[in-house]
Amino acid sequence: MIAMTLAEVAQAVQGTVVGTAPDTLVRGPAFVDSRNVEPAGLFVAVAGDHVDGHGYAEQAVAAGAAAALVQRDVGVPSVVVADTVEALGLLAHSMLSRLPSIQVIGITGSQGKTSTKDIVAQLLASSGQTIAPAGSLNNEIGVPLTALRATASTRFLVVEMGARSRGHIQYLASLVRPTIGAVLNVGVAHIGEFGSKQAIAAAKGELVEVLPASGVAVLNADDQHVRAMAARTAASVVTFGKAPGADVRVAEIELDEDSRLRCTLEVGGVSRALTVPLIGEHHASNIAAAVAVAISCGVPFDAVPAILSGLQNMSRWRMEMSTTSDGLTIVNDAYNANPDSMRAALRTLAAIGHSRGPTCRTFAVLGDMRELGDHSRDAHDAIGRLAVRLGIHQLVVVGEDARTIHLGACLEGSWDAESVFVPDVESAVAFLRRNAVGSDVVLVKASRAAGLERVALALLAGDVEVSA
Repeated sequence: MIAMTLAEVAQAVQGTVVGTAPDTLVRGPAFVDSRNVEPAGLFVAVAGDHVDGHGYAEQAVAAGAAAALVQRDVGVPSVVVADTVEALGLLAHSMLSRLPSIQVIGITGSQGKTSTKDIVAQLLASSGQTIAPAGSLNNEIGVPLTALRATASTRFLVVEMGARSRGHIQYLASLVRPTIGAVLNVGVAHIGEFGSKQAIAAAKGELVEVLPASGVAVLNADDQHVRAMAARTAASVVTFGKAPGADVRVAEIELDEDSRLRCTLEVGGVSRALTVPLIGEHHASNIAAAVAVAISCGVPFDAVPAILSGLQNMSRWRMEMSTTSDGLTIVNDAYNANPDSMRAALRTLAAIGHSRGPTCRTFAVLGDMRELGDHSRDAHDAIGRLAVRLGIHQLVVVGEDARTIHLGACLEGSWDAESVFVPDVESAVAFLRRNAVGSDVVLVKASRAAGLERVALALLAGDVEVSA
């Protein structure tokens, strides 16, 4: 964050300085978690449904924050505003206006946003200081928090944009003013909130609508809903995907025995073979999108293979492959789930099992998928049936909200306990400890609220019990 006095902060957010001199300097980033204080930073007190950050402002300042952004006087150096979340966005917008040379890249889509964001960030880092969110900070709090980490030396700012309703991405884009916008896909994640894929496409397309004529819209040539967004933008269009004529075209895809990706991309008649330490065929599309963004930012295509070969996993619990001391393979993909990402993960599990041969058994430990509305029952049923069709050896369904996955699996085939239902994480761990052996592969996946990462962590740690 660029150093700002509290007077400058107050002016940007239409607030009032209390409890200290207006020339008090904020030199560190903004933050919302008082347990992770940014020295000389600005603590933003968010009043949530269950926790009110105002109760932690004193603790944050005592631990080293310069001041707090609050909605009422809490007895510490502060800027008081009507709404701290709205003020946070105003502050990000104001600060970025002081950085006219920074290039802002926005990324949205129903799935793959976080993985693609991580790939883009590593590709761009070769050309200049790059700021990108840790994990999946993609809402009206996460986007400005990411933006406020930029400094005068930052060349690229990569932001991930989610959407809960129409107008949400438009609002996020108004805060950071992207010049490059990538739309990865339109799937059924959050369909319970939007009602249809057409409505989701309308919301995701807000990103390309706000791009300037001098900007670039990076669009998925394989997704009809995304392709159609070319008509909604004044920016230049760069496409990616397997489709003939895509500007960044996926020409070939191969997987090694652990389903790590090898693919060939074609750009402008030039082909480059890529070896990428990511698990699953679905990452080919994310790679192509990220390369399209990077090239649009000036990264030479010839530099891409070397960068991607050293790609790091920057966000936890997304197809993380680990091995226990006795050889059991754990694929922890428990950060989040929707029908499309669940299908991709199951196909990857099946591919790993097939490549390792008949002695390898595959275990899919699945929890529920949230925000599907009236589509929830059918979506969960379809996942259970897919597990049967893919030949997954053992399905472990965790929690009452996911029971329909188990029922769908049972209805699809005459299994003899190949699908089991367990009520909680502890029961899942106990079952796996009794049944999974060193040559097997265990996939763990569910929506974030299910907390199934605890299954993977317990198996890797060898704990007797699982703690929340």
